[in-house]
Amino acid sequence: MIELTQLNGTTFMLNCNLIETVESIPETKISLTTGKFFLVQEEQKEVLKKIVAYQRMIYKNMICIDGLRPQD
Repeated sequence: MIELTQLNGTTFMLNCNLIETVESIPETKISLTTGKFFLVQEEQKEVLKKIVAYQRMIYKNMICIDGLRPQD
């Protein structure tokens, strides 16, 4: 999950696996696969950075080559 900020300043956690689209309209609109959407203060690129950082954290050390795990 990633932490985002609503337009009123309230922070919340969002399951980034449910994100379908991220648009700038000019605020950032995040549409989910459920049909719901959120307007957030973060720019599109910041949302992307948070998603990538979250995915890296989740999948860290999951890929093994020749049975060797990467070092931390």
